[in-house]
Amino acid sequence: MPMENKLLKGTISRSFELPYYLYLPKGYDPQGSDTWPVVIFLHGAGERGTDLERLKRQGLVKQIAEGQEFPFILVAPQCPQNDTWDRSLDELDALFAELMDTLLIDRERIYLTGLSMGGFGTWHWAARRPQAFAALVPICGGTMPLLGFPERIGDLKDIPIWVFHGEDDQVVPIKMSAELVEVLVEAGSSVKFTRYPGVGHDSWSLAYDEPELFPWLLAQKNPRFNFEKRVD
Repeated sequence: MPMENKLLKGTISRSFELPYYLYLPKGYDPQGSDTWPVVIFLHGAGERGTDLERLKRQGLVKQIAEGQEFPFILVAPQCPQNDTWDRSLDELDALFAELMDTLLIDRERIYLTGLSMGGFGTWHWAARRPQAFAALVPICGGTMPLLGFPERIGDLKDIPIWVFHGEDDQVVPIKMSAELVEVLVEAGSSVKFTRYPGVGHDSWSLAYDEPELFPWLLAQKNPRFNFEKRVD
């Protein structure tokens, strides 16, 4: 029997749930007109699940739980237990749209950061939405060797980026950040790269305590904001 070429057409939709932690700074007035910068924080693999209390173990949510106050909105979604951020970009896009509709956000000052698995998510999501973020802070992350990475990171050359990684990281080797920084530098980026000698996987504790980090971050603006353009 001869072989035939066939084509199936259709539309696939699916439902999802994405819990997220929301921190509103002092002075935020939902009835007011003042807009605020927002930092989106992507956690690591150990905080996945459906219990938002897990997010208090590491990073920026931990700092807030311990009493730290920030002059920006913080949004920290929680990745499903058996998933990763680079496979959850549609959900993150939906969250982004929700935030834009419900919060008083300065669209020129939307920032993205993440640690470990969240560092991977930071690179991947930014590469998909290169005009959505004013600056990136990926910590001990990297990219998956798919869809044109790492070369595709060169598309982010105009976005201010500060990369952090421990030189003795045995979980995510520092070379995974270094190769992305190299691509960016070759593309003309002024990317910042902080390497911590003698530090293993937990480079985020040092990174988020850097006194210059948040002043630097909040000084960045994105006059080219556009959430409609998407690169897959």
